Amino acid sequence: MKPARALLLLPLAALCGCTRLFFHPETRVFADPAAAGMKYEVIKFTSEDGTALTGLFFPAAGEARATVVGFHGNAQNMTAHFVYSAWLAAEGYNVFIVDYRGYGASGGKASLDGVVMDARAALAHSLKLPGARPDRIVVFGQSLGGAVAVAAVAQSGFKPAALVLEGTFYSYRGVASASLRRHWLTWPLAWLPWLAVSGRHSPSDFIAGIACPKLFLHSENDGTVPFSQGKKLYDAAPQPKEFWTVPGGHIEAFGLYRETFGPRLLAFLEKITG
Repeated sequence: MKPARALLLLPLAALCGCTRLFFHPETRVFADPAAAGMKYEVIKFTSEDGTALTGLFFPAAGEARATVVGFHGNAQNMTAHFVYSAWLAAEGYNVFIVDYRGYGASGGKASLDGVVMDARAALAHSLKLPGARPDRIVVFGQSLGGAVAVAAVAQSGFKPAALVLEGTFYSYRGVASASLRRHWLTWPLAWLPWLAVSGRHSPSDFIAGIACPKLFLHSENDGTVPFSQGKKLYDAAPQPKEFWTVPGGHIEAFGLYRETFGPRLLAFLEKITG
């Protein structure tokens, strides 16, 4: 999520009941991976309802250990988010990241039902990519993308080798209420999300049924998704699972702190994929 904008809009979301206010898509290109020397391919595919979607595929250096399917947060588009996962290609992992409907070059308009539908379609399409193996798919979601990933995995019956969630919340209503409680101006409105915000597709409904190894990362100083939401999601998940506390703010483990958490993630993935 985009911190300042999200915090300003959450009270409005609670008041009008518009879960769509969790989405802040942009269509402009923020960065070209080629400028950073990254090899990639633009992937075109369709969602379950025929909506045209766009993804980026970063092939692994050498034989692929596994394929990482990435779901980004609620703001901008994948041209601003690829830096958090595309670096794994140089470490021997195929990386496939996607833009939901309404984001980047994908068609349609963002909505909660539609975005989850798009994520299910992305999981299915990942198996068609070069070097993909059904037992070697790792799902990586950040912030809202983690919530979308949990719902998509559970609803589709997809069985990933591992699920990695960074800065992800327990429920849409819970994160709206928790964010409102952080500020004295909005604290009196903290009860409204339980009445006005949709609870559909929340991770709270699905995380207990996901049996694969799971890795959760969250910062105690996260100013967008409260740490308590990430911890609650972890507590509701079945074993096997790990929880890493990250310094800094929102989804910075593989940005500002990649030097520390990059090697740890590689060790986790190697253990999972063999």
